[in-house]
Amino acid sequence: MKSNYLESTPNKDGYFGKFGGSFIPPMLEKPFEDIKNAYEQLKNSPEFIDELKYVRKHYQGRPTPISFAKNLTKYCGGAKIYLKREDLNHTGAHKLNHCMAEVILAKHLGKKKVIAETGAGQHGVALATAAAYFGLECEIHMGEVDIAKEHPNVIRMKILGAKIVPATHGLKTLKEAVDSAFESYVSQTDDAIYCIGSVVGPHPFPMMVRDFQSIIGIESKEQFIEHENSNPNHVIACVGGGSNAMGIFAGFIDDADVNLIGVEPMGTGEELGEHAASLTYGEEGVMHGFNSIMLKDENGEPAPVYSIGSGIDYPSVGPEHAHLKEIGRTKVGLCNDSEAVDAFYKLSQLEGIIPALESAHAVGYAMKLAKTLPEDKTILVNLSGRGDKDIDFVVENHPIPNAKF
Repeated sequence: MKSNYLESTPNKDGYFGKFGGSFIPPMLEKPFEDIKNAYEQLKNSPEFIDELKYVRKHYQGRPTPISFAKNLTKYCGGAKIYLKREDLNHTGAHKLNHCMAEVILAKHLGKKKVIAETGAGQHGVALATAAAYFGLECEIHMGEVDIAKEHPNVIRMKILGAKIVPATHGLKTLKEAVDSAFESYVSQTDDAIYCIGSVVGPHPFPMMVRDFQSIIGIESKEQFIEHENSNPNHVIACVGGGSNAMGIFAGFIDDADVNLIGVEPMGTGEELGEHAASLTYGEEGVMHGFNSIMLKDENGEPAPVYSIGSGIDYPSVGPEHAHLKEIGRTKVGLCNDSEAVDAFYKLSQLEGIIPALESAHAVGYAMKLAKTLPEDKTILVNLSGRGDKDIDFVVENHPIPNAKF
């Protein structure tokens, strides 16, 4: 059952407060209107709901569990740390939650192809998986830097039958992949659908992806009661575009006693180009078809960004995150590269769970927070993905520490 907040937000024009909307060229207005209308029609359809339930249970392996990180908790001292295990979702991350649903939507619209961007490659892998399952073509745009960095995911996408299109301009990372994917989609709107990989982009995608990802929060709310007979005191997730965070926040957004914290990548420093902390250092602006908070250079253009986590190095953030921060419902945490790498190794060596570098940012912040809280407080971290894709990069650049804790 949806919360009061989710039922009323965004408004009919796709605005979360002053953020969101749809700022797209005229040739894309009808395709996006078709997607919105199809979603509005499908989302309450018993057939669609039943198909999604079947896929989630019998293909994705949902519900994913919540694990108590007892060794990490003991190491940190203070609050108890729990993990929502989206790394155990099929393909190893939360992304499949919305990809399976988006491809069902594409089939409903009679499309033969799905097009998307990807940063760390998890959205690309998930969409290629969904396309294979439902029998559609798949075209994935990815920055050249990320193609080199996330090689295992690139191979997975190719094995699954996807066509990989390198983005070779600018910084050659996530923003450029979005640019490239949009450009390709414009010429293929009759046969293809653009499957945005986060709670970003023009309406209806921020709403639609949030709704599809809300399964994380719905499950978490029930499961946490089993562990603690109460809500968690703090719910933490990493934020780039912010789909995994909105997914878990959705379950607790109406519970004023639960602190919701989105963790941004602080990279290597506070200067532009050294981080991707949009909510912390950004200002209002329109990019990729939506109004939100973004990092800008001296000319007002999207600034260069950096994070060790390829999936969160984006110069803007989902409009709902901008809205929730503005109204004070969420807080923003920061985690830099070295803290994320430390959390990557600590979680691996203390709990036997290798996290994605993106998720390690949320773990890193949770470790810092736990130490400041009493032992009767609880923290729930959305462990949004597993770290298979990152192990080569991490080990080459950050030698494996001796496990002496």
